[in-house]
Amino acid sequence: MSEYETLVQQIHDCNKCTLSQKRTQTVPGEGSLSADVVFIGEGPGFHEDQQGRPFVGPAGQLLDSLLESVGFKREEVYITNMVKCRPPNNRDPLPGEIEACRPYLEQQLEIIGPKVVVTLGRYSFSRFFPDIPIGKARGEPRSWNGITIYPMYHPAAALRNGTLRATLQKDFNKLSEVLASKQPPPLEPHPDKSNQLGLF
Repeated sequence: MSEYETLVQQIHDCNKCTLSQKRTQTVPGEGSLSADVVFIGEGPGFHEDQQGRPFVGPAGQLLDSLLESVGFKREEVYITNMVKCRPPNNRDPLPGEIEACRPYLEQQLEIIGPKVVVTLGRYSFSRFFPDIPIGKARGEPRSWNGITIYPMYHPAAALRNGTLRATLQKDFNKLSEVLASKQPPPLEPHPDKSNQLGLF
């Protein structure tokens, strides 16, 4: 069994937080293990919980469309979430739930070694830069521990607020440029924050 397969099994067997009690399936993530780009959302929704796959509901359909619009195939990237089980009624993930899943996300990024991490929404972005609002940060790549973090709005937000769709498309249009560019100037996480990913 490979390191990745072992990790997926650990996620399937996990009961470190109460989300495990009501899940239908765990949703570890999917895509290329040699992907240059990893997308990190917040948590699985109803459709993801049913299928065990990330971003397969309406927000996932929008994500697929955005990827195709800039020449990417879903299987060429890796897609996951901060938490690997569905929060009840699609509520926001709680800090303790995010912390319980933190080692899984760390290991996924270590295995894949992406050039760019696209954070979708405020929760995934705040894991790297907790003091910067997503509205201010989106669309501007920044360096974190040798990885380029590229924050965007969550596709679900664009479904709720149609005015964000053009903004999301604009940020996707820059993705190839971000991949091809050199590392942006370093901007490290706040040293006093103890809940940050400890990669590399």
